[in-house]
Amino acid sequence: MSNVEQEIWDFLHRHLQSVFTQDVETYRATTSEELSLYEWFITPHRQDGLDFHFFMIENSWAGSGGNFRYDLLEPRLQLYGDTAVVSYTFMLSTATDAGITHRSHNESRVLIKEDDGWKVVHVHKSPAGG
Repeated sequence: MSNVEQEIWDFLHRHLQSVFTQDVETYRATTSEELSLYEWFITPHRQDGLDFHFFMIENSWAGSGGNFRYDLLEPRLQLYGDTAVVSYTFMLSTATDAGITHRSHNESRVLIKEDDGWKVVHVHKSPAGG
């Protein structure tokens, strides 16, 4: 793995971790203000901007505050200069008093390199199958 590829994966993990630990400042630093995304489990329409996600992160929508881990299954990185596309199956495992649960979906994120580092500019999530 090249240094740039490792930099991108490290960046992505920092970005994803910010969602589950309610770290709005890191999410803001790693996400473009012009974010566009599709999240099939929230709405069938494209969402634009950050305000919705700030609300969701601040209100623990992702199950933060508990014992969790995520895994990126079958990760792939495609690098085109200052643009990267990462795709994987995202599996989230959470432990509660009721036991351990798992949920997964397919995900791709488009990243661009700006003067202050990498930023997520687009996200697409889809069901991981039956």
